[in-house]
Amino acid sequence: MSVGTAFHPKLAGLNVKQQWREWSGFLAASVYADGHQIEYNAIRESAGIIDVSPLFKYRIAGPGAEALVDRLITRDATKLTPGRVVYTPWCDEAGKVIDDGTVHRLDDGSFRWTAADPQYRWLTMNASGLDVLVEDVSEAWAALAVQGPRSRDVLEAATGESFADLRYFRRRASSLAGIPIDVSRTGYTGDLGYELWIPADRAGEAWDALLDAGRHVSARPAGMLALDIARIEAGLLLLEVDYTSSRHALIPEQAFSPFEVGLGRLVDFEKGDFVGRRALLAEQARGGPARRLVGLQLDWSELAALYGSQGLPPQVPGMASRAAVPVYDGGRWAGKATSATWSPILKQMIALASVPARCERPGTVLRMEWTVEAVRGTVAATVVALPFFDPPRKRA
Repeated sequence: MSVGTAFHPKLAGLNVKQQWREWSGFLAASVYADGHQIEYNAIRESAGIIDVSPLFKYRIAGPGAEALVDRLITRDATKLTPGRVVYTPWCDEAGKVIDDGTVHRLDDGSFRWTAADPQYRWLTMNASGLDVLVEDVSEAWAALAVQGPRSRDVLEAATGESFADLRYFRRRASSLAGIPIDVSRTGYTGDLGYELWIPADRAGEAWDALLDAGRHVSARPAGMLALDIARIEAGLLLLEVDYTSSRHALIPEQAFSPFEVGLGRLVDFEKGDFVGRRALLAEQARGGPARRLVGLQLDWSELAALYGSQGLPPQVPGMASRAAVPVYDGGRWAGKATSATWSPILKQMIALASVPARCERPGTVLRMEWTVEAVRGTVAATVVALPFFDPPRKRA
């Protein structure tokens, strides 16, 4: 049975329709308001406050902590000085992605590792021979994401300090209503935003203080439906939707290397050995993987024509889709769209897709399956560079 996060006593009364979904055994709000559009608008126009406490969180400490992290992630952990954060995948011995998440270097030299799936066994298995402590602190720390163009205003009003100098993918300690917290300039919306790491036993107090500080910019709680749209616009992956963890893959085709899911830029072959390095080098020697992650922009006139052929006005989905949909190249099956949504800010129907390498060039026109009232058709889908939405304020 799913349980509430540390913020649930505060959030339950705000969820007007009591619409919840399960996230790693916790209740996560699908939407708080009558419709998720107002919450999406808060993320893109003001600030949305999102409970991301269900993320798995681990503390890695001790003399061998850096060596363990460097052994597992595809990035160079020796560059992770206190105050820095990296987004990274980690792979199995075959070079296939197990999960992706963030790794934070804390002020005492230890690491905070976040993940979508449980990683304790993998971390401890690979700690063999190292003087290192791995702790699962998932329930000890609650987390809130404050995302949107006014997120800095909310954070500064709540903490009473400036965050103008906290750069993208940096972190620092702070306090909120007398509660010691940690703040990282990270998020899952592709917008200006911060994530707040809060002691779980003080979560309710922190929520009240943050919500009160956000009233002057109309900040509001945002649920998973709004977040799903924002993360697709940002070209950000969702585990078990845009790719399958190699841990859960039933056949080889279900496992993906970092280069197959658009994370090849995060693989540092020069740093030395890491789990999966040999397999990834072999993959590159063969010319790279057969599949690539791309963005698709659907042709609106063709979409409207499909509805018109059924005597219907054109429609856009009310929420993002996580269902795999076939993609075709010249009449041949070529791959699949994994996530799709109507983008309110771009006024376009967009999708993330896994396609053959020959189809990855921007401007390539493919066709994506689209069903209208049980009648299947296809729509022209042009390959575009990711992310779809990348505002300068994200890094400013």
